[in-house]
Amino acid sequence: MHVAIAGNIGAGKTTLTKLLAKHYKWTPHYESVDENPYLDDFYGEMERWSFNLQVFFLNSRFRQVLELRQSGKNIIQDRTIYEDASIFAPNLHAMGLMTNRDFNNYASLFELMENLVTPPDLLIYLRGSIEKLVGQIHKRGRDYENTISIDYLSRLNERYEAWVSQYSKGKLLVIDIDNLNFVDNPEDLSSIIERIDAQIHGLF
Repeated sequence: MHVAIAGNIGAGKTTLTKLLAKHYKWTPHYESVDENPYLDDFYGEMERWSFNLQVFFLNSRFRQVLELRQSGKNIIQDRTIYEDASIFAPNLHAMGLMTNRDFNNYASLFELMENLVTPPDLLIYLRGSIEKLVGQIHKRGRDYENTISIDYLSRLNERYEAWVSQYSKGKLLVIDIDNLNFVDNPEDLSSIIERIDAQIHGLF
């Protein structure tokens, strides 16, 4: 079983991954944020570091997907390889923060990797308004995220919605997080788990 959680910056992917891993006794796999040597530089000078950042994420997530396949365990994954290629890299390119040459190089690399990637059995998309995302970003207080603009988040949200509306690689569960607090409210977490159970039972 491979379940993945997708969503914009600040949506709560890592937190929900931890909670669901504990509930279902799944093995969690997290995004390489703390080990990423480009994040600080990227948020300070996006145009200079966008390609380096995206290739780092692509490399680490591709390695992660191959490890998931070999492990034979029930896995829950924080963000997918598809989000990098369908949302983040195209957004940087559209904003003029990644050159045509770098974007084409990146897209070609992803296309090669995608042939070896198995999609998750269930994709959970955490949908949130800009207000909700900004609130949660400020709440967690990562220094390098202080410079993220509303425009940048809005563009990403638009691309997420477009991507999810066309997603056809497997089962999809959309969870609107604006009125949920699955960290402090057990009932909210239980409601999410009930919806996941319904999806999982349909996989067998």
